Amino acid sequence: MSMTVTDVNQLKQVVHNVIEDTAVTDMHTHLYAPVFGDLLLYGPDELITYHYLIAETMRHTALTYDEFWALSKEEMANHIWQTLFLEHSPYSEACRGILTTFHTLGLDLRTRNLDAYREWYGTLSAAEAVDLVFQKANVKEVVMTNDPFDDEEHHLWLTNGEALKQDKRFHAALRIDPLLNDWDNTYKKLRAWGYDVQPDVTQDEQTVSEVTRFLVEWGRRMEAVYMAVSLPIEFQFPVEDTRSALIERCVVAACRELNIPFAMMIGVKRRANPNLQLAGDMGGRADIQAVERMCARFPSNRFFVTMLSRENQHDLAVLARKFPNLMPFGCWWFLNNPSLIEEITTMRFELLGTSVIPQHSDARVLDQLLYKWSHSRKVIEDVLFGKYRDILASGWQIEQQEIERDAADLFGQNFWRFVRGKKV
Repeated sequence: MSMTVTDVNQLKQVVHNVIEDTAVTDMHTHLYAPVFGDLLLYGPDELITYHYLIAETMRHTALTYDEFWALSKEEMANHIWQTLFLEHSPYSEACRGILTTFHTLGLDLRTRNLDAYREWYGTLSAAEAVDLVFQKANVKEVVMTNDPFDDEEHHLWLTNGEALKQDKRFHAALRIDPLLNDWDNTYKKLRAWGYDVQPDVTQDEQTVSEVTRFLVEWGRRMEAVYMAVSLPIEFQFPVEDTRSALIERCVVAACRELNIPFAMMIGVKRRANPNLQLAGDMGGRADIQAVERMCARFPSNRFFVTMLSRENQHDLAVLARKFPNLMPFGCWWFLNNPSLIEEITTMRFELLGTSVIPQHSDARVLDQLLYKWSHSRKVIEDVLFGKYRDILASGWQIEQQEIERDAADLFGQNFWRFVRGKKV
């Protein structure tokens, strides 16, 4: 039964309860179902050696890059724990995330005993860890990042594909970064797999047909809910280059045939500091006109887009007002900090109302779901309360059922409607 919300105090409690109770569809992660074996990462050592914490550690440690990378994973975790958690207060978002995760799992943070935390995790199987984390994070389902150009994953899909799709909490997304960002090497892989492709995709119709065939075949094999790519700061569209030709002639056509959106994560600068390996990537402002031209040029296609620059997020929200085939999503990577999530979420709600996907976790380690969604829920709750308070003050009547509807849309239904080609 719906209840009419009549005052601010009641409103605050209702919004809090609804946001906490609403299960999440996490539309972009790097997680895997347990059947993928070692590709699923979880546990203290994986959490603590995540590249966010590596970059932060290297600002403190006396170790050289070579000395650090020579450590085993457990030694790295011990060194990071000592440096960031014991020798300094762990209030950066990456460090606080570890504390939130351990606390949510019931571990005693007063002991600061990393070996004890490892011992507790050692009692869990991968399947038990997934069940526990999903339950405590109130995550209903996630979308994986599935790369057919990764040799291990490619083999798994070809030899055990049906089993990989059995756990319905895990949906596939077809990731195509090597295709669009490293064609000079990727076309050789396609050839080895039996696709008749040539180096110059701009001049050869057979290559266009074969790349499209590859994308459609793998989209169907995975039952992918969208196709995805991470793109560099300098990304432009349309221009006279291989990436642009592949998008226009192959990717867009394949997405139409599969009836799925194309997701673009734009604004990466790889290996700004190569010594940090994966932790050495950064981002910057990209050209929003590339997205504008794509949305205008292909009105029957749908585009999920997030951008790594704070300024681009405003550009993107404004652009989404003009194109219903564009869906902004999440606060990605360096924007996944509470202060920026609050700013970006507020701005999106003010420009786009309820027709956005405010967050995704981008989690690479299973346990990160616990802190990323706990921290984000709190911010989204505060922003929503402020917006409902404003309209309540105008005399508008608010029903609890309407708040529940909005939360369900923001945390899942907007994603699925857009995937299925329906208006949000």
